[in-house]
Amino acid sequence: MNNTEIREEQEHQEKDEKRIDQLRTSVTRRAPLDAVVLLNRESDELVGDVLERLDPTLAMRILSHMDPKRGELLRSHISDQVGEQWSVNLNYDEDSVGRLMEPPIEAYPETMSVREIVGILKNSARERQVIYAYTIDEERRLTGVVAMREMLFAAPDEQLREIMVEEPFYFRADSTVEEAMKAMLLRHYPIYPVCDADRKLVGFIRGYALFERHTYELTAQTGQMVGIYKEEHVSTPWWRCLFLRHPWLQLNLLTAFLAGAVVGVFDETISRIVVLAAFLPVLAGQSGNTGCQALAVTLRGLTLNELKPGMEKKLVFKEALLGSINGLLVGITAGIGMFFYSKQTGSAMPLKLSAVVLLAMLGACVASGITGVMVPLILRRLGADPATASTIFLTTATDVISMGLLLWLATILIL
Repeated sequence: MNNTEIREEQEHQEKDEKRIDQLRTSVTRRAPLDAVVLLNRESDELVGDVLERLDPTLAMRILSHMDPKRGELLRSHISDQVGEQWSVNLNYDEDSVGRLMEPPIEAYPETMSVREIVGILKNSARERQVIYAYTIDEERRLTGVVAMREMLFAAPDEQLREIMVEEPFYFRADSTVEEAMKAMLLRHYPIYPVCDADRKLVGFIRGYALFERHTYELTAQTGQMVGIYKEEHVSTPWWRCLFLRHPWLQLNLLTAFLAGAVVGVFDETISRIVVLAAFLPVLAGQSGNTGCQALAVTLRGLTLNELKPGMEKKLVFKEALLGSINGLLVGITAGIGMFFYSKQTGSAMPLKLSAVVLLAMLGACVASGITGVMVPLILRRLGADPATASTIFLTTATDVISMGLLLWLATILIL
C-alpha cells in the first residue's frame, strides 16, 4: 500500500470509530427497546462493534429484545472472548460487579519475560488502550500487576514476577456495584481485575462502566419513587411511557379514594365546623413533606448500605423524635394561623380549634416520620425494590393519618 492508501485507510477507520462511539453514546441514553429501534437501522458489523463496547448487562438486554434471527447474526460479529464472557457474567446477580465484566485479556503467566509481553502488547495496543498487565499463576489466581512504565525500564529477560506489584487490589465478582463504588473512592484506576472467591481471575471491569451503572441506578431511583420505571428515558416514545406510568396512576387513584373515604366518615364534623376544611390540605402537605424527608434518608441509607441490620429501630426512633419536634414547632405556627383564621371567619371556640390543629400536626408529623422509614423497609422485606412507588404508598398513609387525626380530634374535643 502506498502512503495515500494508508492515509485513506486510517481516515476510514477513524470515521468508523467515531460512528461507533456516537452510537454507543446514543444507545446508553435509551431504554433497551428504544435502543433496538435505533440499532435496527445499522449494519450487523457496526452493531456488533457497538454491543462489544457496551455495559455487558445492557448489551445482553438489547440482544434479548431483538428479532432472534438478527440476534444470531449479530453474535457472529462479536468476538468469541466477549461471547464467552457474557455467558460467565450471567452466573452473577444483575446488580453485581460480575455482570459488568470484560474478558481478562491482559492477563499473563508471571513467569513470562518482559520481551515476550512487549511483543504481545505491541499488537494489542493497536486495537485498544493497554495500561496494565496482570499476572496469574498456574491456577489462574491473580498474583500481581505490572504497569507499562515498569516494562519500559526493565531488562528484556526479566520475568514479570520480578517487576510486578504483588497482591494488587481487585473486586470480588459477587460484590455489588454499590460496594465497588465505595472502594473506588480511594482507588482511582481506569481498569480493575475481578476475581472469584478463590482469587481466580475471571474478568476485568472498567472504571467508567462502574460509574455509568451507579449513576444510572441513582438517577432511576427518583423516578421509581413516583412509579416511573428506570427503563424510561427522555427519548422513550409517549405510548410506552403511557403503558409504564398509567398502572401506577390507577393505583394512586385507588389509594386517594381511601383518603377520601376517611374524610367522608367525618362529613358531619366538617359540615358543623367548616373552617376545618381549609386546614386539611395544610396538614396533609406538612405531614407529607415530613414523611418524604424520612423516606429520602432511609432510601439513601439502603442504597449506600449504611443501614446495617439492627439499625432500623434506631432510625425509627430518630425520625419519630424529629417528627415530634418539627410537628410541635410547625403545629404552633399552624395553631396561630387557625386562631386568626377562625376569628376572621367568625367561627366559635378559636382556642380549641388552634389546640386541635396543634395536636393533629404533632401526631401527623410523628406518624409520617415513622411511615417514611417503614415503607421502604417493608417493601425490602417483601422482596420488592424499596424505591418502587414508595412515594405513592407514603402519600396515602400520610393523607389518611393527618386528615383522619384532625377530624377525629375535632369531633371528640369540640363537638
